[in-house]
Amino acid sequence: MLQIDLWKRVVIWLTIAVGLLLAMPNGFYTRVEQHNDAIKAIEAGADTTENREQAALWPDILPSGLVNLGLDLRGGAHLLAEVKLADVYAARMEALWPDVRDVLRPERETVGTIRLQPSAPGELRVRISNPDGMVRALELVRGLAQPVVSLTGAGATDLDVRAEDSDIVVTLSEAEQQATDERTMQQSLEIIRRRIDEVGTREPTIQRQGSERILIQVPGIGSAAELKEIIGTTAQLTFQPVVGRASSADATAGVGNEILPSLDEEGVFYILESVPVVTGEELVDAQPSFDQNGSPAVNFRFNPGGARKFGDYTAANIGTLFAIVLDAEVISAPRIQSHIPGGSGIITGQFTVEEATNLAVLLRAGALPAGLEFLEERTIGPELGQDSIDAGKVATIVAFVAVLVFMALSYGLFGLFANVALIINIVLIFGLLSLIGATLTLPGIAGIVLTVGMAVDANVLIFERIREELRTARGPARAIELGYEKALSAIIDANITTFITAVILYVMGSGPVRGFAITLGLGILTSVFTAIFVTRLLIVMWFERRRPKKIEV
Repeated sequence: MLQIDLWKRVVIWLTIAVGLLLAMPNGFYTRVEQHNDAIKAIEAGADTTENREQAALWPDILPSGLVNLGLDLRGGAHLLAEVKLADVYAARMEALWPDVRDVLRPERETVGTIRLQPSAPGELRVRISNPDGMVRALELVRGLAQPVVSLTGAGATDLDVRAEDSDIVVTLSEAEQQATDERTMQQSLEIIRRRIDEVGTREPTIQRQGSERILIQVPGIGSAAELKEIIGTTAQLTFQPVVGRASSADATAGVGNEILPSLDEEGVFYILESVPVVTGEELVDAQPSFDQNGSPAVNFRFNPGGARKFGDYTAANIGTLFAIVLDAEVISAPRIQSHIPGGSGIITGQFTVEEATNLAVLLRAGALPAGLEFLEERTIGPELGQDSIDAGKVATIVAFVAVLVFMALSYGLFGLFANVALIINIVLIFGLLSLIGATLTLPGIAGIVLTVGMAVDANVLIFERIREELRTARGPARAIELGYEKALSAIIDANITTFITAVILYVMGSGPVRGFAITLGLGILTSVFTAIFVTRLLIVMWFERRRPKKIEV
């Protein structure tokens, strides 16, 4: 018998209703977007009247998920950055000097005096006064080497140590450089992603290109300069001992020291020890706040290791200046008044509220392990995105209308049922895209247009099969039932092969290719659902109501 159980009917209609509810916010895109942004701002602490008014633009009881628009539809910023990997080698060698000094000090009778020499970037050069102790010195320094942590560097150590006259020269081994490059690129990708996501932008494309470049595309950003302000700084926070003050950057700093300008005091420079006591890598939290005078500031907290070093240093150096350095600028140089246990503190300076908030974001995300050089930057204007949207709309509407007309002319009333299912199909696609927070790009629109054409394939197979069954003089009910049963295997086989293609495109592709794969894959799922269940339910409901003795497909 041609019938569908009540529970199946309820499930089908419920699925359609949920899809319609999820897709509905996209019909009020600007209003819902303002509501979502206001909610995020309120949750972040900006509970202003304006934000509350925008939050009220959309009822909280309704879904507020939107289909994110990609860079080609919304406009935004595009950057191609090169990671300065050599900076990492130089930082590693600078940080190694205290360890080399400490391991050679007990052997002064053998190696003589130990002096740090000016070194090339990525190289540590230490001079000993007694060349006869060079063999012992090399042995001690080589003892500092650690195994390389990588699959390709198995069995190798991270340091190359050699002698040049009276100098010990230390560099990173080739295996360690390769492992460091890989770690640096992965860390840079993750930190850039965290920074961009935390400041509220939508669906950025952040991917590695080649061995040392990163492609960054962010929809909704007003300009490339604005994007560079978010990610362009390394946000390297260090706490360094102050040796003295100077009036110019050309003053003599001494070996092992550096001269950095003051952020707040124009014309003032600080001479600091190059090796920091604590670094931003040991921070576990940073939050915007206000100091005792009501000025914007940033509270910070170290992990146990950083808290111990911070506490030990403040206890041993009461009365001395201690510089807080951010990206090679001294933002504050307070005098240590007492022992500071617990690893918590506050960064003060001439900040605005926005600057303090952004600084906290950068510190929470972590320091970029190396600087970035921007090789390419451009801004895609919203008007270009609007042109793409308009072109996509026209293509979708033309394809949609053409399919509706074809189905109505070819299959009559049954074609109208297929057309209703096609409309429901599009609604379900947008509902699923909103549910998973997918990004819609121009190739994604192409996937939807392709889905419109493919969506009726299953119905064509079913209707043609019903026609064949009617020619065998079967009754209309039996012909419809057999039409769905015998066409099912062909429908499943055809859509599975296309779905496999969509999965491969998603796994192997990136960016816009993935956008196409997502819409195509979701379109296949919704097409099969609407063809097998929705059109059948519509036909059964019509048949139960009319009870025709004869039908024409």
